[in-house]
Amino acid sequence: MMDETVFEQKLSELVSEIGTMPDSQQKKLMTLAKKTRETHKQLKKSVTHLHESLDYLRVSIKYLLFDLEATRRENTYLKKLLEDNTK
Repeated sequence: MMDETVFEQKLSELVSEIGTMPDSQQKKLMTLAKKTRETHKQLKKSVTHLHESLDYLRVSIKYLLFDLEATRRENTYLKKLLEDNTK
């Protein structure tokens, strides 16, 4: 997998190479390089958002499990109180 720095470096090298080409080819390739850079930025942003969402989901699940256990303990305690009260 290519890391961010290597990607930017390779893309910059490609843009430099495109700069040496004839104008007719240069425009088309520069547009593609620009689109590639924008798509990469958007993908990176999406992955970051996905990581944040997963972290939030993990915390939410941990809280729900904690709350479930607390509710079970409280339920058991209240059942015991009712049983003791009916005796």
